[in-house]
Amino acid sequence: MKPSKIPLWYLTLTLADLRAAWADENSTFQNPILSGFHPDPSCVFVPDLDDTFFCVTSSFLTFPGLPIHASRDLVNWKHVSNAFSRPDQLPGLAFLPRATSGIYAPTLRYRRGSFYLFSTLVNQALPRVNDSRWDNFLLTTSDPYSSDAWSDPVHFSFPGFDPSPFWDDDGSTWVSGAHTAAYYPGIMHAPLDFETGEIGDIVMPWNGTGGASPEAPHIWKRDGWYYLLLAEGGTRENHMVTMARSRSLAGPYEPAPGNPLLTAANDTSSYFQAVGHADLFQDRAGRWWASALAARAGGSYGEDPGPYFGNLPMGRETVLTPVTWEEGQFPVFAPVAGNMSGWPLPAKSLVGQGEGQLNDADDSFTFPPESSLPIHFVHWRLPRSRNYRISPPGRPNTLALKSSMLNLTAFDADFALGRGQTFVGRRMSHSLFRYSVDVDWASALTREEMEVGVSALQDQAQHVDLGIVMLRSGGEGRVLKPHLRFRGHSETPYRGRSHIETNIMEVPAGWEGMRITLRIEAVNSTHFEFSAGLAGEKGPTDLRVLGHCRGADLVPYYSGMYEGCLARVGLFVCNES
Repeated sequence: MKPSKIPLWYLTLTLADLRAAWADENSTFQNPILSGFHPDPSCVFVPDLDDTFFCVTSSFLTFPGLPIHASRDLVNWKHVSNAFSRPDQLPGLAFLPRATSGIYAPTLRYRRGSFYLFSTLVNQALPRVNDSRWDNFLLTTSDPYSSDAWSDPVHFSFPGFDPSPFWDDDGSTWVSGAHTAAYYPGIMHAPLDFETGEIGDIVMPWNGTGGASPEAPHIWKRDGWYYLLLAEGGTRENHMVTMARSRSLAGPYEPAPGNPLLTAANDTSSYFQAVGHADLFQDRAGRWWASALAARAGGSYGEDPGPYFGNLPMGRETVLTPVTWEEGQFPVFAPVAGNMSGWPLPAKSLVGQGEGQLNDADDSFTFPPESSLPIHFVHWRLPRSRNYRISPPGRPNTLALKSSMLNLTAFDADFALGRGQTFVGRRMSHSLFRYSVDVDWASALTREEMEVGVSALQDQAQHVDLGIVMLRSGGEGRVLKPHLRFRGHSETPYRGRSHIETNIMEVPAGWEGMRITLRIEAVNSTHFEFSAGLAGEKGPTDLRVLGHCRGADLVPYYSGMYEGCLARVGLFVCNES
């Protein structure tokens, strides 16, 4: 849930220039503007397309990826396309082993009728000194409202990540990026041909202010200065935004005297933490705004033992804050809060184009014939398309799942024997929610350990499942019967393994052969409840609670949670809401 009041540290802000600028005409909005796991935002304003703002965010191991959201009022954001929607655009995503691998921080820019999107496909299993760890690429389109319109990638050899394009006054085109190898951490610039991917000599202009992991560079040229914006401090409690400027693109760069320009590191009690990784853009009136990532930590960041054990299942989300940027000066960011006051907002107006829905919209799907999966539904790594079928013959208004050989704990697509992992779900986008799936399972569960269910998934090392599964029970005969099984896997290198108690019960008498509702519900801000009941037109009846887990068991700091359907060794059909 969004906070109801502005934290005290925001009310006592003493930046007189900001107050003066906002004194005459204020507007308010709420953060986050993109709820759920939407980290590393990059945004642009495009007057050519009805004064519309566009943002892209990271997608890591989910497919489709690189979601594009659009807004005309900076408040209502519609998911209009996915820049990565075809498996053959980036087939390597199928084989990446870790949840921290995948598609890293993109940068979105618009120039002369075309959108340019730069990003990196990262393999965290490879050492940082191995340049094949970083697969840098760019995508283009003239129609951001269509997933199919995004191009195949142009790959370029660049020994780092977080690429960002820059067009200089002389017509030259550049890419900036980050590298964190011990022997040359910092920011890189290189000339780059955006059509061929041919890259020139790399220069190292600035290593930041000394914070860990200088990354996410963006460049603007104003008043004869090159301004270089960075993220530093890592993406957790010490995350921050810094800036430097130079008269030459190659440097040397002069750090802003007010660095860090934006952070929450000095107030661990504030609701929003890990604030950083910003991008800057203007509106039609020329006023400046910044998008950034933040985690709704609710103050838990400041508690021992810190963010590695915190309760933040939404992961890192996209927030917005107003910025003043006077001529010849460094920009001044307003601190991030839940209820924000700042520049006048554009008049309320909803985006009509595009393929998806508003970011915070509720879902209720019955999968009508000849429809497609909604574009905000995601798979874990690349899916096998034959494992998902909408309204198969004789089963209208259902989604049929052909199961994978292994469960969600499989390491990668190779470990799943080339068959992928059958999972389809969506990002958790509300602190309190109820996610339900009606499952028609009886004719498909025929062998031991066949299973269909729902999962609260962060990655293969952190997920909690409730399934209908065939198990043997009873005395010597050991009869094969359907059971309800609640179990979880929660393990990280720094925290070890959390204990989630498994609960197994036979499907109750009278339920066999009937549709069953499986439900995940956030019952409060820290705990999730898993239950099952008989499916009905007005909701489930005879609901049984099978287990609970904590938000901290799923997402301790980095990624975000997904709720979805899983299937293992069988064929099942379901409806989702």
